[in-house]
Formats: sequence, structure tokens, C-alpha cells
Amino acid sequence: METEGKVIKCKAAVAWEPGKALSIEEVEVAPPKAHEVRIKIVASGVCHSDWAYLYDVAKMKPRSFPLILGHEGAGIVESVGPGVSKVSKGDKVIPLFLPQCGQCERCLSPKTNLCTKNWEKTQQGVLADGTSRITCKNQQIYQFIGISTFSEYTVVPEDNVTKINPDAPLDKVCLLGCGVSTGYGAAVNTGKVESGSTCAVFGLGAVGLAAVMGCKAAGATRIFGIDINPDKFEIAKTFGAAEFVNPKDHSKPIQGVLRELTNGGVDFSFECVGNVGVMRAAVEACSPAGGICVIVGWIEVEELSLAPLDILLGRTLKGTYFGGWKSVEAVPRLVQDYMSGKLLLDEFVTHKLALDQVNQAFDHMITGKSIRTVIEM
Repeated sequence: METEGKVIKCKAAVAWEPGKALSIEEVEVAPPKAHEVRIKIVASGVCHSDWAYLYDVAKMKPRSFPLILGHEGAGIVESVGPGVSKVSKGDKVIPLFLPQCGQCERCLSPKTNLCTKNWEKTQQGVLADGTSRITCKNQQIYQFIGISTFSEYTVVPEDNVTKINPDAPLDKVCLLGCGVSTGYGAAVNTGKVESGSTCAVFGLGAVGLAAVMGCKAAGATRIFGIDINPDKFEIAKTFGAAEFVNPKDHSKPIQGVLRELTNGGVDFSFECVGNVGVMRAAVEACSPAGGICVIVGWIEVEELSLAPLDILLGRTLKGTYFGGWKSVEAVPRLVQDYMSGKLLLDEFVTHKLALDQVNQAFDHMITGKSIRTVIEM
């Protein structure tokens, strides 16, 4: 049945309030308005940030509920609104929580990827006109960072979507919508890891393993993986880590252990947990003589404290958002890198579940059983 121009009824996982499990509901997805794209979501990764905004709300800025989470998806364009020229019906696409309009001051700057187009609106869970395109039980459902991939259909701004290779497997390349792009880019773009360097990656979830992969691609000769779950160490070898440290195995702080193992500190460290204590450890694990620490893990409201000497002698502390990639132009290239064998994606996927099992995906993540679970619609 032709759906273009009509409201689509479909299933979605709705978060009715913080701290409560997601509920599978029938929702109504309105047609796209001007400069918007309606997408049939085929697959969505389950990211730690999805869990955090639902269950770890004390560490995050408040979001409006009810809400449909999910921001690491891939799908097929069902229809486009007036004025859309970048994608067409039937295109395979990846929706992007970080826009790239190509026209604002930040898009024109080589120093940043933080496009301002509709940014404040999508952070509030609505599109350009201040409303969502999704309703349930006669109630507006907010769209998580303007995306909402835990729904069989969604509507996004045209600057928040990019067309990809039509042969790309959507259940794999969906991971480029957030986690893998973020970790990989943290190493190759933000940190600019150098050949022959020593690196330490704190946290071996999907983002951390992608950072390991980036360090390896950049030519690092020693890559330490740090995690309190030793089950992560074996899979980390697949991505390029060869030395591992479990903080639970040591009585002294982990930064001291790493400084001893590296004759004074690593050249590059990556915090991929989102914990301010681990962030400080990552800074102090760096060599004071020019070491670079990149904060990758996502946390919003807690404060990070450092001693002045942590920085004064010559360390650099940096942050990264979406790995520094300019989203619309970079993600199709990353898809091509995967298709050509340069980038690993299959190895991240440990579980595949149906949409009505999304709460189980959160359980797998928090208990350390999964690297990435992909929800197949």
C-alpha cells in the first residue's frame, strides 16, 4: 500500500518516563514536512547513551518524556518533504544526530564538526517547527536528539541524514551512526595518533574498541586496553590491543600502573567510559612531556577535577564529538572503508534482537554480555 503523504502506523519502543522499561506501542508517524525525510528503519544499534538517558538521569541533562530513544540506525527513505534534494525515495541512508548543513560558520570551518542547524531544537526532542512527527495515544512523543531509531519509521531533518552505498548491509553499517564512528574518529581525527606511539584505551565497549581500531590504523605500536571486565580482553585483540590492565588487579591507581609500564606515561589516552574518575586517570596516565588525552565517554553534569600539574608540564586534554567527523560527508566514506575491508564492523555485533526485546539489549549491555546489540525491525 502506498504510504507517501499519509500517516504511518507502526511499532516503536516508547520511554514513558525515566527509570521505567521501554514499552512497545503502536505509534503514528506523520509525513515529512519541508526539508524533512521519513525513513523506514531497518536496524538500530543500542548505545550506552540510550540507556543513560533512561536510567542514569542524574548524570545527564533532563530530556522531555515520553520519548523514543535510539540514534544509531540505518534504513531506507520512504518519502521526502518539499525542498529535499540530498536524498530520494528508496535510498539507503543513515540518520545522523549530528547535522551537517554545509553552510553555517562551523560547517565551513575545518576546526569543528558542530553544525548549528536545528541543533537546539533536536536537543529538545523536536524538529524545526518545534514539534515531533511521532504521536502515541493522542500524545506527542519526543524524538531523541531528533532521530528516534527505536521506531519502525521516523522523520528527520534533511541535514541529519546521509545517503550510503546501496549494497551496504544495514544491520552492520548502522553502527557508524554513533559508536564506531565516535571511537575510531577519536583516535584518527581528534587525537591524531602517530605511528610508533603508545596508546591506552579506558573502557572496552564498542566505542573503546573502535578507538583501539583507530590507534591500530594510525600505526601505534603499543595499545593498552583497560577494563574491569577481563572478558573484553580477548575480543580487543581482534581490533589491535595486545596489552591489558584490569584496575581490580592492582592496589595502586591505574594511572600509576600505566606510567610504570610505559616509562613515564603513554603518548595518547582515550577515556571511553563516561566517568569523571576514569577521565582523571586517563589524563594522568599520559606522559607529561606532550601526552594527549581525549575524552570520548559521554557524561553531562558531573564535574571533572584536575591538579594544575596534570596540565602545566605539557599534557593536552581534548574532547571529541562524533569522532570529529563532519557527518554527512564522512559517514558514506566510512561505509566504503567497511565495504573495502579497511574498517571492522561485523566483529562489534554480538547479539541481534527484535524490537520487542530492546529491554533485553539494555540488560546485555549493563551486565557486560554484549559489545553491540543490533535491533532488527
